Amino acid sequence: MTQSSASSPTPPAETSSSAPRHATEQEARDVAEGAREKEWEKASFMRAFFEGRFRLEMLHPHPKSDPEESARGEAFLEKLTEFARETIDGDAIDREGWVPDEVLDGLRELGAFGIKIPQEYGGLGLSQVTYNRALAIVSSRCASTGAFLSAHQSIGVPQPLALFGTDEQKQKYLPRIAKGALSAFALTEAEVGSDPANLATHAELSDDGSHWILSGRKLWCTNGPRAELMVVMARTPPREGVKSKRPITAFIVEADWDGVEVVHHCHFMGLRGLSNGVIRFENVKVPAENVIWGEGQGLKLALITLNTGRLSLPAFCAAAGKASLEASRKWAAERVQWGQAIGKHDAIAQKLAKMAADTFAMEAGAELTASMSDSKQFDIRIEAAAAKMWHSEVAWDAGNEALQIRGGRGYETADSLRDRGENPIPVERALRDLRINLIFEGSSEIMRLFIAREAVDTHLKVAGDMVDPRAPTGRRIAAAVRGGLHYAWWYPTRWLGWGLWPRYSEFGPLAKHLRFVERTSRKLARTIFYCMIRHGGGLEKRQAVLGRVVDIGTEAFMMTASCVRARMLVQENPSDRSPEELADLFCRQARRRIRDHFRDVFRNDDVTAYGVARQAMEGRYAWLEEGIVSVVDDPRPMEAPLYPSETSETETAGSDDPESGVGADEEAMASSN
Repeated sequence: MTQSSASSPTPPAETSSSAPRHATEQEARDVAEGAREKEWEKASFMRAFFEGRFRLEMLHPHPKSDPEESARGEAFLEKLTEFARETIDGDAIDREGWVPDEVLDGLRELGAFGIKIPQEYGGLGLSQVTYNRALAIVSSRCASTGAFLSAHQSIGVPQPLALFGTDEQKQKYLPRIAKGALSAFALTEAEVGSDPANLATHAELSDDGSHWILSGRKLWCTNGPRAELMVVMARTPPREGVKSKRPITAFIVEADWDGVEVVHHCHFMGLRGLSNGVIRFENVKVPAENVIWGEGQGLKLALITLNTGRLSLPAFCAAAGKASLEASRKWAAERVQWGQAIGKHDAIAQKLAKMAADTFAMEAGAELTASMSDSKQFDIRIEAAAAKMWHSEVAWDAGNEALQIRGGRGYETADSLRDRGENPIPVERALRDLRINLIFEGSSEIMRLFIAREAVDTHLKVAGDMVDPRAPTGRRIAAAVRGGLHYAWWYPTRWLGWGLWPRYSEFGPLAKHLRFVERTSRKLARTIFYCMIRHGGGLEKRQAVLGRVVDIGTEAFMMTASCVRARMLVQENPSDRSPEELADLFCRQARRRIRDHFRDVFRNDDVTAYGVARQAMEGRYAWLEEGIVSVVDDPRPMEAPLYPSETSETETAGSDDPESGVGADEEAMASSN
C-alpha cells in the first residue's frame, strides 16, 4: 500500500464546520501501512529482483497447468467462444449503454459467473489461467460485458469469500453466486480514492450484538446497480481486541435489503455498457455473521483481494493488443498509398513491429502471472501490480497506434463504417474502452508507489529508523549500527555475479537478454541504495525517481516473461522460431528503455518541474487560460449534490472529480472494475 497519491491534490484547509475532515498525512500513512501485508511467507520473484537477485529458476521452466483442469477449461472456452461470437454485440451495447439480460443469462447458463468457484459449491472450479482466457474472449467482443464478469469474480463477493470467508458464509453465498447472482465491490467514496483514511461510510453494532447498522454512500460501484450481493467497506468503532485505531470492516450486503438504494447511474467515456453507480446505505441492518474476516480487517482484505483481482487487467489488455494487431496488420497490407502497401513504409512498419512485439510480451506476462497465482507457491503482490500497470499502459499505446494506422477509419465509429458499406472494425470504441485500464484497480501512479514501497521494504526493515523523523535517538543509533553491519556485506555482493557468456545458453538467441536482466538486477539494487542515501526520508516524496526505479524492474520482469514463454513455445514446436523473433525485438526495445530510466534516475528536471506545478496550482500561469470559455465554471445549473455534507471548498479540491486522480487508486480501481 502506498503512502500518498502521485495524482491527488493536497486537500485544502477546512473553511466551514460542514466541510468533511480530511485525514492528516500521518493518519493516512498509518492507515495505509497498517493494512499493508508485512510478511513474505512465500517467494517473490520481483522482491528478490529489487534486492539484486535474479532468480530465473522461479519462472523457468514456465509453470504448467493441471491437465485435467486444462481439458475441462478448453471445453468451457469453446462454448464461451461460440456464445460470444453469436450473441454478444459490442457495438449495440456501446450504442445503447446496456448489456442485455439475454447476454447475462446466457453467461449464467454457461457457468461463467462461477468460473473460479470450486465445484463443491456449484462452480466450474477452473484456474486463473482459464479465467483470464475467458475474460479475453468476452472482452474481445465487448469490454463492458467482460467488466461484468471481472468485477463480479475478481473483486466481488466470491473472491473475498474464497480467501477469508467462513464455511457458513461459503455454503450460504457461493452456490448462489455460481448460479449467476451478480456481485459488486463497494469501497470508493467521494472523499475516498487512494486514501482510505477518509472513509465515511460507517457501521455501528446493535445493542444485542446481532447485527450492524450500516450507513453511507459508495461511488463508482461497478455492477452495483444490477448486483444482488456486494462487499461493502465501512468504518467501525475502535474497541478492545481490534488492532486498528481507525478500523475498516468488510460486510456482505444484499441489494434488496431495506435501506439499500441506487441513487445515480454513472456514465463514462468508454465501457458505456457498464452498470456503475452511486449506492446509498441508510440504516441497513447487516447480520453480524456477514462480517468477512473480522472487525478491522476490511482494508487488508481489499488489498489482498486486489493481488489476484488485478490479474484480470493484463488479460483484458493482452486481448486488446491482439485485436489492435489484427486490425493493423491487415490494413497495413491492404491499404496502398504512394505505390505500395502502407505497411512497407518504414514509419508504419516501425509501429506494426513494436505492436507485435508488445502484444507477445503482454500475453507472456498475463499467462505467467496467472500461472504463478495458480501454483500457490508465490507471493505475487508485486508481480500483479507491475503487470497491471505495464499492460494497461502498453495496451493503450497499441490501441492508439492502431487508430493511427487505420487513419480516418480508425477515428470513425463502427456504426458509421457499417452504414456506408465498410468493414466495421471498432478501433474507436476499443480505444475509449482501453483508457480506464490505466486508472481502475490502481492507477499507474498508485501502482508505481505501491511497488516502490515493496521494493524498499528490506531496506526499511534494516535501517528505516535512521530516516524516520519520529524515531527516538536510541532507535536511530541502533538502526545505524544494524545498517552498517548489513550493508558492509550486502553492498559488495551486489557487484558480484556473472551476467556474461555462457550463462543461460539454453535460451539460444535470447540468452544475451537474460544476461542483461541479471546485470540489471544488481545495478538496480545498487541504484535503490544510492537513492536512499541521497534522499533519505525524503525519498517517498520523490515519486518521479521511484517511478523510474519501478519501471526498470517492471521492464526487466516483462523481458524475463517474454524469454521464458518464447523458450516454452519453441520447445513445444521447434520448427517455429517466430516466438524468439518477437521476444528478441521486445527485449531489444526494453533494454533501451531501461538504459534511459537508469540515466534519468539522477539526471532529470524533476525539481524544476515540481516547482512549475506548484506555481500552476497557485494560479501564477492563469493567464495561459485566457481566450477560452471556462470548462470549470459552467454557468448551467447543477443537480442537488448527492453528498449534502460537501461544500464548494471540498468540491474544488477535486476529490470527487474523476480527472483529479483521487479516484485513480486501488480502491477506485476495485470498485470501478
